[in-house]
Amino acid sequence: MGSPSYRLAAAITVPSAGEFLVVRQPRPPSPPEEEDYRRFVDSDLYDLPSAPLKPLAGEARSEVAIAAADSVAHLDLSRLDVSAALDQIFDQFGLPDGMRGEWRLLKYVEEAEFGPDAGVNTVFVIGSLEAKLDALPESCKWMAKESALGLLTEAKPCSDRIGPYAYIGLLNLELSSNNTAVPVLPSQEYPPGINLVPMKSKTLPPFRTTNLVVVQATNGAGGSTCSDFFACGDALLLDPGCSSQIDYTSITGGEKICIGDQELQVVFAPGHTDGHMGLLHVNTNALIVGDHCVGHGSATLDSRSGGNMKDYFETTYKFLDLSPHVLIPMHGRINLWPKHMLCGYLRNRRSREACILQSIENGAQTLFEIVSKTYSDVDRKLWIPASFNVRLHVDHLNSQNKLPKVSV
Repeated sequence: MGSPSYRLAAAITVPSAGEFLVVRQPRPPSPPEEEDYRRFVDSDLYDLPSAPLKPLAGEARSEVAIAAADSVAHLDLSRLDVSAALDQIFDQFGLPDGMRGEWRLLKYVEEAEFGPDAGVNTVFVIGSLEAKLDALPESCKWMAKESALGLLTEAKPCSDRIGPYAYIGLLNLELSSNNTAVPVLPSQEYPPGINLVPMKSKTLPPFRTTNLVVVQATNGAGGSTCSDFFACGDALLLDPGCSSQIDYTSITGGEKICIGDQELQVVFAPGHTDGHMGLLHVNTNALIVGDHCVGHGSATLDSRSGGNMKDYFETTYKFLDLSPHVLIPMHGRINLWPKHMLCGYLRNRRSREACILQSIENGAQTLFEIVSKTYSDVDRKLWIPASFNVRLHVDHLNSQNKLPKVSV
């Protein structure tokens, strides 16, 4: 898995104004958009300015003094190139050298083991300016904490979004919680009220963990008994590995669940299996997608439990129409560009299906022959899970009468 990398995130504030600087995040690269995907565009995402924090070579030491840097026993900032990272951050909004001031360590966050690659540990620093910069680039702006929290906790589809650095590094202390205890297991809270705990599990490679999702109230309310909801409680655990012997209440989609001040809506989302469900966290417009998507690579449909490619395509479009701000999978990291990711899944599945059809038209007759031709660009260790999808693609092609006719 390798060693984790580091990133520096800077909270630049003006105490007299109660505001901090945010930068519009660059969108991930996309291929030229086909007409079918052009209408699906993620809204703007703003976050604290950040930059990679790389180790210094040899015996070199950082020349930038960070107050309270020695408060974290296992972090030696003097061995990291803080100066270069700050230069990259300053370049994002043109901060003059004379205004850079002093910096203090805000917090150090080690990323939980979401995988499949090594984590990214984040060093948060805070500095202040005596006065606001007036001439900011178009991609940067000042934001009040109250406004940022409103965008996070009262999210509206297609509105501006606030990223995880701003929340984890600066804003999460502004929200009280039912549970103020320090988490025993490595976890991540983002968006507000949603905690992800990666648990070691026997899952398909390249992942080694499955996310336990914990939803809890953020205002200390808890225990709502509102009659308008299908279920109410103090916390909700989404644990895909829990025992099937437990007595569950069935859901079919459309049900509303109340967890204190948090509202969730069940979304019927067949495709991975015939009874697969998603869960929309209404307050933050975050979509818990289960196994429909994964944090890295493409998802494998479960052909043994009613997986269906036609349903999978339809569910993907249903998710796109919800315009979620964040996608939360059961394996891997959250995704901050939901529509970009979902459109990528559609492209990938359509491309694979076209290759499967071509291999059959070129004479492939067995499942192995189809997989070896279609997935020649993929590690052979992944051919067995890939074969699950191939079976379902062939069924999908057959339902559309696209398979070549066999003469007898």
